[in-house]
Amino acid sequence: MLLRVGIAGAVALLLYLLLRRRTGRFSAASLAGLLWVLACLAVLTLTPAYEVPAVVPADGRSSTCSWDYGGPSPDGFWILGGGQRLLNVVVFVPAGALLVLTVARWRAAWVLAPLGLLGLVGYSVLIEVTQLALARIDRACDVTDVVDNATGAGLGFLVGLGVAAVLRPWRRSLG
Repeated sequence: MLLRVGIAGAVALLLYLLLRRRTGRFSAASLAGLLWVLACLAVLTLTPAYEVPAVVPADGRSSTCSWDYGGPSPDGFWILGGGQRLLNVVVFVPAGALLVLTVARWRAAWVLAPLGLLGLVGYSVLIEVTQLALARIDRACDVTDVVDNATGAGLGFLVGLGVAAVLRPWRRSLG
């Protein structure tokens, strides 16, 4: 898992180096960071849960996602009450913040940022559907994860708005 995260980081660094003169260091770093975070989320959520994943026969695996909000966790409906649920929120915060910082200096940011937030929610749905389809990785598709991930992306979005207001990337000259 760490090797995959490192490779994704190296690709993000290369992207930053390629874009920094064209878009400026701030925008290049924001975009490269966003893509690295998205790659890390895929690695984190699509890597088998255990060293040797359980093999789930096709006829024994679930055919739908769990719609039991709160899931089987003992915390039930308590918002951010449990370790896994809190982790699902926290891992999406950087993506939401970097999304805002990536588009903040563009004139269409007021449209692109909310669309990007919807894209992050869609990314979470895609991860859950992939977990459902790849039963061999011993992961479960759960609507609670989507809600928690969307909450994290939304919190990150708000953080990004605050950081963008302070750093004002739209005032920086290109190159």
